[in-house]
Amino acid sequence: MEDAKTILANQFGSNPIFNLCSPDTLLRRMGDLCTDQLLCNTKRGNVEHQYNINQTMTDMNIKLLKKLGEFNKDEVVLDYDNTIIFTEKEGCKMTYKRDYGYQPGVGILNEQNVLYIENRNGNSDAKAFQLDTLERMFQHLKDNNISRIDKFRADAASYQYDVVKLVEKNVTSFYIGARNSYVEKYFALIEDWIKTKDQTGEDVYIGEIEYRPFAQQGNRDNKYRLLVKKKLRKDGQLNMFTNESYDYHAIVTNDFSSSLDEAIKCYNRRGACEKQFDILKNDFGWNYLPFSNLSKNTVFLYFSAICRNLYNVVISNLSKVYKNVNIHYRMKRFIFNFIAIPAVWKKASRQWYLRVYGKIPLQV
Repeated sequence: MEDAKTILANQFGSNPIFNLCSPDTLLRRMGDLCTDQLLCNTKRGNVEHQYNINQTMTDMNIKLLKKLGEFNKDEVVLDYDNTIIFTEKEGCKMTYKRDYGYQPGVGILNEQNVLYIENRNGNSDAKAFQLDTLERMFQHLKDNNISRIDKFRADAASYQYDVVKLVEKNVTSFYIGARNSYVEKYFALIEDWIKTKDQTGEDVYIGEIEYRPFAQQGNRDNKYRLLVKKKLRKDGQLNMFTNESYDYHAIVTNDFSSSLDEAIKCYNRRGACEKQFDILKNDFGWNYLPFSNLSKNTVFLYFSAICRNLYNVVISNLSKVYKNVNIHYRMKRFIFNFIAIPAVWKKASRQWYLRVYGKIPLQV
């Protein structure tokens, strides 16, 4: 951030209709948008959790996504996940990866747009206060007159009774990773296993069973599908519940209409979330937080996410016009192919024109 003006000087320094502001001005304007931090403790333990929620930035981002038509697609998919941003800023706490940083909760819309960000300090694990986080996210959607979410996906940190009930009220179908320690007693009850291939081409077996989770917490009525995938262990170690040498991965869902294979493939699309985190960290600055304050860094995360959302639209439209632009280009390649080309500003007839040297091939 401190070098923004220096880095962009080659592209914008000679622009007659656009002036670059100083880094101090940019940081000051972002700092003006920050909100107070929240401190809370779990019912058990003495760990203090530090959160930051920015309602103004959240509403602005949701309105932008509405304007871009992301909620009007044939299928609206919402993923929730937490990621670790390693940093040694003042006040950062130790993460479970044994290094300092933040661990924000992020909602991803349609596998490529950032919908919601709630910044957390590094010592706040994914499952802590997740119910409150998701309640706020769904409430923001309702406040912006958004009521249709077709599919919701999350990992095993969301396998909580209150979270499952909340999600079921707000979405049509959900797919949540199940913790093996809670459901492994059902693995041996599955009779029909279907042999298939995983993404690496190795043999795996998939099966399913209906079950009623969280019965001890009051769930006496609702039944869900438990989708299970098992893969042969290389070390041959036996599972004490099934007496087989397999690794198991389970998913709980309320989707009874999709086939077993379709439902598992739908959940596996969560891998797109990890790709988005990689893009945000390496292409849009999440790895280089400018502030020494959790609240101010939340503003930076949101602005970077908004740039990412707009970049999706820019690269999509340009790829339809220019041959040397591909919709899958990362930021660095897009800059080299489209932005970092010789050009000069010229004035003619009392108007400024950008003269580009060389040819940018158009689509035929």
